[in-house]
Amino acid sequence: MEMMNTIIDNTPNISIITKIEVLRFNASADVYKILEDFISESAIFDLNDLVVDNTISICKSHRIKLPDAIIAATALVNNFTLITRNVVDFKTINRLKLFNPWDIPDNQALL
Repeated sequence: MEMMNTIIDNTPNISIITKIEVLRFNASADVYKILEDFISESAIFDLNDLVVDNTISICKSHRIKLPDAIIAATALVNNFTLITRNVVDFKTINRLKLFNPWDIPDNQALL
């Protein structure tokens, strides 16, 4: 959680799909509480027609899983930088700004 606090200095913006993906896994009570706290402190962006249309376009032009396409479309529509460790699945989507916090050498900027 501290790592994310050093990256995000305002309210995190997440897709409704991100909320589902984060909370769908069984985790220990302590870990689940941290995840729930992160979600409750986030601005959650629901699906709307523009996100849906962009998702369809992304799916037609890229080999990508539907949840990832929705997350990418949400970021594009709202002009967000997508913070993800999984940049490989998103790197071919033009105009999508990506940031992988794990790319920082030895996580020096996160300490």
